[in-house]
Amino acid sequence: MNLVLAVDVGGTSIKAEVADASGAVRAAGAVPTPKGAAALDAAAELGTRLIKEAGADDPGASVVSAGVVLPGIVDRARRIAVYSANVGWSDLDAGGPLEQAWGIPVAVDHDVTCAGWAEWATGAGRGSDDIAFVVIGTGIAAAIVSGGRLIRGSGRRQPGEIGHVVVRPGGPPCGCGAQGCLEAIASATAIARAYAAVSGTAVAGALNVELAARRDERARAVWDDAVSALADGLIVLATLFAPERIVIGGGLAQSGSFLLTPLTAALARRVCVQPAPSLALAGHGMRAGLAGAALLARHGEAP
Repeated sequence: MNLVLAVDVGGTSIKAEVADASGAVRAAGAVPTPKGAAALDAAAELGTRLIKEAGADDPGASVVSAGVVLPGIVDRARRIAVYSANVGWSDLDAGGPLEQAWGIPVAVDHDVTCAGWAEWATGAGRGSDDIAFVVIGTGIAAAIVSGGRLIRGSGRRQPGEIGHVVVRPGGPPCGCGAQGCLEAIASATAIARAYAAVSGTAVAGALNVELAARRDERARAVWDDAVSALADGLIVLATLFAPERIVIGGGLAQSGSFLLTPLTAALARRVCVQPAPSLALAGHGMRAGLAGAALLARHGEAP
């Protein structure tokens, strides 16, 4: 039986799965994401372990290909991690070392683009050929499907980096070097950091701020500011690409209606030119990146 290895390198953790043709997971694991080039070493070690686990469970099965999705700017043709502000790497050869470590063909692509591919094909975007998939986690980025085609860049050009759209000029510093980027205000990391600044209480992540926002006015103010910034960012997508639906994924999507209800209202107030898109939570949930990486492993490249 032929299996595939899917690896999703995120800003906080590296997740991986070995799955069969039906999508059934044979082995899975996750490790924290180290900074810089060490993240690639951690991904290689995790993948090697899961390949061995899957083979031990079923000696008749073998992993024949891998799909690896990376954050930031990715040169998919040369399989190079061009730049990631959150992980802290630049111009890192990803495909060659991983292929050598695993001994199988390795396809490399952008994490959010492939997650959007999965949501479009089998998730919350299914049935529409005009969607935007927005991941809100350690960073913020989007994948765009327009007229039934994924919008793709080439080389060092990566479309959909909405997290680095400035929505609050002169605002908080962003890892990219600018100030007031959407990512610096409304990412999960930024929300937790903003709450710690106003409350003096450090929290592990944005979901803890969400819980606090139900009873703490300071947390609610931070949450409302993040929702307002998100609406300012999403209106850019809605105006430029006119998606029928915007699918929200990443860690912040776990807040469900506590995020979606005020965000829908805020976006509707900002719509002037294009019809307001509907908002939906990712059908694959936190596995959207892995689902996209598995598609990449099976098909070799995204459409």
